[in-house]
Amino acid sequence: MARMRVALIGSGAREHALARALLADPAVGAVVAAPGNPGMAADGVDVRSNPTGRLAEPTGVAVLATGSFADLVVIGPEKPLVMGAADAVRAVGLPCFGPGAGAARIEGSKSFAKSVMAAAGVPTGGAHVCRTLDQVRRALSGFGPPYVVKDDGLAAGKGVVVTGQVDAALAHAAACLGRSHGTVLVEEFLAGPELSVFCLTDGETVLPLAPARDFKRLGDGDTGPNTGGMGAYSPVSDLPDGLVEEVVERVARPTVAELARRGYPYVGVLYCGLVLTSSGIKVIEFNARFGDPEAQVVLARLRTPLGGLLLSAATGRLAGHPPLEWDDGSAVVVVVASDGYPERPVTGDPIEGLADAGSVDGVSVLHAGTAVDPSGRVVAAGGRVLSVVGRGATVTEARDRAYTAVDKIHLRGMRVRRDIAAGTAGAAGAADAAGAAVDVAR
Repeated sequence: MARMRVALIGSGAREHALARALLADPAVGAVVAAPGNPGMAADGVDVRSNPTGRLAEPTGVAVLATGSFADLVVIGPEKPLVMGAADAVRAVGLPCFGPGAGAARIEGSKSFAKSVMAAAGVPTGGAHVCRTLDQVRRALSGFGPPYVVKDDGLAAGKGVVVTGQVDAALAHAAACLGRSHGTVLVEEFLAGPELSVFCLTDGETVLPLAPARDFKRLGDGDTGPNTGGMGAYSPVSDLPDGLVEEVVERVARPTVAELARRGYPYVGVLYCGLVLTSSGIKVIEFNARFGDPEAQVVLARLRTPLGGLLLSAATGRLAGHPPLEWDDGSAVVVVVASDGYPERPVTGDPIEGLADAGSVDGVSVLHAGTAVDPSGRVVAAGGRVLSVVGRGATVTEARDRAYTAVDKIHLRGMRVRRDIAAGTAGAAGAADAAGAAVDVAR
């Protein structure tokens, strides 16, 4: 039987992790990635950095998929999903792992997500949808501090501000209202540790993956500005019994069913961003794709072949898929970011020590914001540059291996958190009411 070809859309560490897991599946013969990155190319991925058709347009993704003779298309980032890339791929008759534009609004519009949750009875915090600063002021007054203000649209993981200062909340709201969609949400503050749970679905069956916990702020001790994520770990040991099953029954299944009722069948991965409050689980947000960097540690522990699993979801056969198998050990990912990240990341500086880091036992070095300069050197080309994944029998061993590898990497001014998965306090990733008195973004 011929092995399948997979077209993978994206260029970050999440996509590099997906590419490695796909290549490890005996049923996968080749992975074509666009635009890809140098790390994928080094792993044997067919990288199309200048693909035929513009990837910014849904039709460009479909052209790439057909031109690469793909048997399965996997769309990594949120933007092409929200724009309808999965719809375009399905329109040319190819199986696609990723929701269509209608279903991807669950991430593309926070107000839409809140309406879906309300209709489905999904537990979440209260919220006001505001279109003027006067509405924002009234909503802030009604909730009181800490104030939570969210951009309604896509904001690359940086659209949420949690602050004890009303002026800072209003300033963020004004910036959001100034964008094209002109809508902002003011939400109830939810206190408790955060958790990420990915649920695969073919539109009917929902299959959860192992939970992970990430670290969003730049500095140790959850200080500094919000980022796309500076590290993560899996498994998460301090969870109540039956929590994942509760997430499936109270969050994922009702959401998928409500989207189907509205005419938006959801095929792909539903990222459930949760807070474990004193009154139970509540949803902070949904994403229409794998989280980054959580995907890096979840995929590192998954032993079930990924290609067949994603194909089952894309073709409506998830109910018949065998139970998932997981590595009993732990995985920890530490993100290496460039100088100036997240405000003004410095690019173009060479990255040294990649081979030494990758030779550490149990470590994978995944590329995110990298490029190859004219002299053949790998250089920083974005904010988050690398994801260094350590695996081990325990979270301590996995963490030690990840940091041993990080210390072999040299990039001028690189930014690294040193407390990823370090004990209960550092690992909690908690949305703590006292800590939120300082202006931060989640």
